[in-house]
Amino acid sequence: MTPLLTLDDLRKSFGGLRATDGLSLTVLPGELHALIGPNGAGKTTAIGQITGEIAPDSGRILFEGRDITRTPAARRVRLGLSRSFQIVQLLDAATAEDNVALAVQARQGHSFRFWADATRDESLRHPARLLLVEAGLPPARWDLPVADLSAGERKQIELAVALAAQPRLLVLDEPMAGLGPSESRAMTETLQRLKGQVAILLVEHDMEAVFALADRISVLVYGRCIATGTAAEIRANPEVRAAYLSEEDAV
Repeated sequence: MTPLLTLDDLRKSFGGLRATDGLSLTVLPGELHALIGPNGAGKTTAIGQITGEIAPDSGRILFEGRDITRTPAARRVRLGLSRSFQIVQLLDAATAEDNVALAVQARQGHSFRFWADATRDESLRHPARLLLVEAGLPPARWDLPVADLSAGERKQIELAVALAAQPRLLVLDEPMAGLGPSESRAMTETLQRLKGQVAILLVEHDMEAVFALADRISVLVYGRCIATGTAAEIRANPEVRAAYLSEEDAV
């Protein structure tokens, strides 16, 4: 199968620190591919390079066979590469539905009456509601200001905002961060429903969620991918166990 995303020998240094050091991996169409690694492994830098926020020093990034190494971030979104952030970035004073309607409008094209359009235009609000359903947010929460919602609910809204871009590849940066056990389970169930509908690159520290969701897992250590495989293969890999997984995690 032809990869949807290919990272080819990516390198990025900040002074004497090599954040990515010959990083190579692929994401296949429709798969959920998890990228894991200890703190400081280079995951954030890798995601920034994929989404266009950090320029690599060398190497290539291919998306659907197209070289996007120097393509601006906004153009990558239009090509079908969308990201959600570890720290949720939403309009706190607006409702959940308003936030997603604005994202739908951004996908459709700019309007100088953007706020009025997003709060009244049913052609924006109907798809926004469908996206909120897909992201798992209950309808009773749609009309509340985002500032009044829980961390888990805000993550669900941000997922709906990312899906509004109609991505071919959805990059999720620690969607479980800051969530309680029940919220983490809800997010895991949402991502399970999305599997196969859109390719997902998941950066996550919650190993229970990673092993439950991922078709393949890549392990990043010191900016390099030391292993890629299924959950069972990663659990059994001695190099991964030594570098990252504790004995408790690996059983």
